[in-house]
Order: sequence, then C-alpha cells, then structure tokens
Amino acid sequence: MAKELKELTPRRVDYSQWYQDLVIKADLAESAAVRGCMVIKPYGYAIWERMQRQLDDMFKETGHYNAYFPLFIPKSFLSKEADHVEGFAKECAVVTHYRLKTSPDGGVVVDPEAKLEEELIVRPTSETIIWNTYKGWIQSYRDLPILCNQWANVVRWEMRTRLFLRTAEFLWQEGHTAHATREEAEEEAVRMVNVYADFARDFLAIPVHVGVKSANERFAGAVETYTIEALMQDGKALQSGTSHFLGQNFAKAFDVTFTNKDGQQELVWATSWGVSTRLMGALIMSHSDDNGLVLPPTLAPHQVVIVPIYKTLEQRDEIGRHVEPLIAELKKRGIRVRYDDADNKKPGWKFSEYELKGVPVRLALGGRDLENGTVEVARRDTLTKETCAFDGIADHIAQLLDEIQQNIYQKALDYRESHTITVDTYEEFKEKIEEGGFILAHWDGTPETEEKIKAETKATIRCIPLEGDKTPGKCMVTGKPSAQRVLFARAY
Repeated sequence: MAKELKELTPRRVDYSQWYQDLVIKADLAESAAVRGCMVIKPYGYAIWERMQRQLDDMFKETGHYNAYFPLFIPKSFLSKEADHVEGFAKECAVVTHYRLKTSPDGGVVVDPEAKLEEELIVRPTSETIIWNTYKGWIQSYRDLPILCNQWANVVRWEMRTRLFLRTAEFLWQEGHTAHATREEAEEEAVRMVNVYADFARDFLAIPVHVGVKSANERFAGAVETYTIEALMQDGKALQSGTSHFLGQNFAKAFDVTFTNKDGQQELVWATSWGVSTRLMGALIMSHSDDNGLVLPPTLAPHQVVIVPIYKTLEQRDEIGRHVEPLIAELKKRGIRVRYDDADNKKPGWKFSEYELKGVPVRLALGGRDLENGTVEVARRDTLTKETCAFDGIADHIAQLLDEIQQNIYQKALDYRESHTITVDTYEEFKEKIEEGGFILAHWDGTPETEEKIKAETKATIRCIPLEGDKTPGKCMVTGKPSAQRVLFARAY
C-alpha cells in the first residue's frame, strides 16, 4: 500500500480523525488561511459538480429556473422577520466599512471615514433579499408561481468547524418559490424534499428518512420544515437536506401582495429549500472504509481507470493501442474513463491511489494479458478482483457499475436497518442511545419534553416520519398521548 493509505486512522480507533484524514489524503479539501473556511480541491470539486449537475437537472425537470441574488444583505432586512433574525443573528458576518488605507507604520487599517451608512450582512441565507426583490416582480396572480433557484455561497460564522460538514463559508443551492395559494406552496415544499430524497437514494446511494421537523428544530421563520435524515457509519444522524413551507411570513415582512382573480389583494405564499456541500460529508461517512473513499458510480469523477503494466515503452504503447477501442466504446456509453499510462509512478502506487480516491472499477493489463486476451478487473466496493476476457468487457463494465451502485446503497440500507430500534421506556432509550443509531419512540409533542430529552441524552428529534408506523401510543417520558413514533438520534 502507498504511504498515504497506511496513515489513515482506522474508523474503530477514531472516527472523527479517520474522516479528517480521508478528506485531506483523498485530495477533497483542505483548511484555508481564513479560520473556519476550506479550499475545495479539484477532485473534491469534481464530485460536487456531479451532484450540482444532477440536482440542477432535477430542479429544471420540476419547472424551476436559476437566478442570482446579492451576497450582501442590508441589516435592516433581517430585522423585518423576528424569528428569522433570531435564528441567524449569532452566525452573521457584518460589513461595516468599504475602504482600507495605509497606516504610518506601513500596515493596512480600516479607513474610519469609509463607514457604511447601513451595515451589510454577508448572506447566511437569502430569504430577505429575495423577498424584497419579489415585491417588484409580483403584482398579479398572472405573475405566479415564481419557481427560482440560486447556486451560491453563504457565510455562517461557526465556532466549531469540520471540513464539508460545518464551515464558516460553504456552497449550496437555495430554492425560493412564490405561490398564489397555501395548497400550492405546501405541495411545492413536499415535492422538493422528495426530490432530495430521490437524489440521495438514486445518486448518493444513501437511504434517507423523509419527515417533518419538530417546532424546536424548525427553520427560523418557517411554518413547517421537511427534512431528509441519513445515518452515518458511526451511528450519528446527518440532516442532509431541508425544504421549508414559509407560509406568508416573508410576504408580510416585505409587503409582497398580488391581485387575485377576483380583483382582491392577497399576501403571497412561500417556500425555500436547500442542500449544501455537507452532502460531501454524507457521501464520505456513509460508504467509505479504512482504505479510503467508496464512491457510487453515479458521482465518481472517473468511473473506470485503466492502468497498463509494462516493462518497456514499446509494450506500454502496444497496450495503449489495444485499449483505445475500449476507451472509445466506454465514452460512447457515457462512462467516465481514465487511461493512466504516466511513467513517473509505479502500478502499485496507482492502484493504492485510485483505491484511496474511490474509483469504482479498475482495469489492469500487462503483456501476458495481451497474449491471453484478458484483463484484470477490480471492484472498489468489495475490494475483489477477477480476470475477464477482454472481448465484451465494455458490457461487463456497464453491468458492473450498476451492480456497484446498488450494492453500495444496499450496504448502507442494511446498516441503517440494523441500527434502528424501537423503544417504549425512557430508561431503555437512555441505555440504547449510547449505542448510536436511530431510535423510534413516542413523544408527547411538547417542546418541554423534547428539551428534557436533549439535555439529558444529547439526542434530538430528527424528524416526525411521513411514512411508516402511525400507531398512536404513550410518550416514553411523560406517559401522555402520542400521535405516532418519532425518529431520535444524536446528530452532527
């Protein structure tokens, strides 16, 4: 194995350090000079781009279009929606001046004469600036719905950061839609959380629970928050995407009204929804192992890598000519393939590197393979190898990629199912939460009980599931009536 692989901390020894090691050594990201920020490296960004491209296609298929709104938000905008400002006030970065000047000692200082008339907030989320804009876009029911999405960066001044999972600046998309009726807005919020669920399952190969957040966990300024919740390999949950029914809160705050079909003035109904580069963390922690990344083929920058094994340059060139038709055929099928014939690294080093980076399928060919008409095929998900006939190998690879995608998903699903339990008593809950995983338990619906559980166990209600057992029961803490079991876990 390459040196980099040997230095990965095993998950069982220190899961947090394993994650940090893997992000760095797989060339996904690194810490930036600015505290709490990250540099997303080309390989990491290539994975994010694939997520972005797929999600963008899914958004457009549901009728949404992209726009861009300012990075800076007047401070007065945030104060217009009380719950919203309370939810984000502690995380806001504020711009107070617009110019620097040279100090007498040759340094640089803020020019005190360049103070802004109104301080600006660096975008933590865009509801306020967008709804101030929508006021000028919406006059009549004919202007609705507005189905807008923005790909952008946001800043939330986090004190404790971890690459991809929680950084002061991160990348995301945020959808912001405006509707004529409550029913349309609620339908939109549910539709988009299900788009996220489909994306997580079909492309990230991550099984997720879809549900509603409790009032305590709801997005600041929302009437209802829908979420997808995933379980990581250390037994902690990760909120992986949210969709919010905002009611008319932001329309009221920014006086956004429209004339309905009867000629009457009404407030507009709203939603917002988003996922971020936190999905990179979900991808890593759901599938990867002590050898490195395990990437689902749908998102791998290179789905197949071909490594020639040769003794002479002539032999290398011969192998290159031999695989040219295969490379062309794979590309024709839309399979992302890389042929690595670089002569500055040995094949063994390349094998370890591509294993670390999670390339789903690796092919190796040497002189003997040319004579025998064979090729060695290695799977990243199972770490198994087989020798196959070179003829027809493109069909085999296409089938293998589908099998790997399904196997990765099934493995994650099996893990989640084996780490999900049902409890009826608070004593059992407190015992089982120490083992990690999801716990389904009855709750009386009050924020007081929810806060007590969180304070005593560090577990939170991840969601009230939209599907599954709806049988009513008694709260495990108070014994009061409970409409259905809710999903608890400790979370990132």
